[in-house]
Amino acid sequence: MKWMSYRLSRNRRLLQTVCRVSLLFGLLFVSVNARAYRPFDSTDADVADAAELEIELGYFGWERAEGDSVYFTPQLVLNYGLTSAFEVIAEFDVEHDPGGKSQLIDPGIFLKTVIKQGVLQERPGVSFALEVGALLPSAISEEDRTGFEAIGIVSGMLSSYTWHLNFGGGVDRIDHNSFSLWGVIIERPVSPSLRFVAELNGEKLNNEAVENSALIGFIWEPESVPDMVFDVGIRHGVSDEAADWGATLGLTFSF
Repeated sequence: MKWMSYRLSRNRRLLQTVCRVSLLFGLLFVSVNARAYRPFDSTDADVADAAELEIELGYFGWERAEGDSVYFTPQLVLNYGLTSAFEVIAEFDVEHDPGGKSQLIDPGIFLKTVIKQGVLQERPGVSFALEVGALLPSAISEEDRTGFEAIGIVSGMLSSYTWHLNFGGGVDRIDHNSFSLWGVIIERPVSPSLRFVAELNGEKLNNEAVENSALIGFIWEPESVPDMVFDVGIRHGVSDEAADWGATLGLTFSF
């Protein structure tokens, strides 16, 4: 019993330390104006190692559209490596509106596989992956059905830049209306532990206007904290259907 009590106490201290480090990082970026591969909407052509659990935690998200602001916390993505080429992904967001209402949105479960190993697997050439899965019913009343999504992902390198191209589609949770989506991610090292990142992505629901947005941000992998990656991003809508502005802070860790 003493051993179990010690382990529980130790785990609590570790969790408190992680939360404090995350909060400190967030405050630092806020003071200087600061679903997928954080902080992007798109993803890369790689999977978690076999038997590895990777947690993508967005501990702050903000979106402003037509004068109204909505906050998201947490934004959670769990990636578990089934083999060296397959991973299972579960994700959801918790949305908080200005009236104080909170609800679970955008839940989903997916299977991702690397079809061709390449630069992300330390092999020559591009990496190619496929992600397919179910869009589960949301707490939003009109999103009470199960949808489907499939995305093809290609990742490669050009000079000092790493790029990821996404293209796919599916049917939504509302009335099984078809949609298409795409995204381009660009990453460039600033230092051995810091990368500047940018994304341009969009989604087109059948018979509706296209929703395009752009993101810029940074990904920081501190050498002193192995297996932990921090991110920050600012998003701006580039079409009328997209939210005007958005921001996200988060971290990814694995064990």
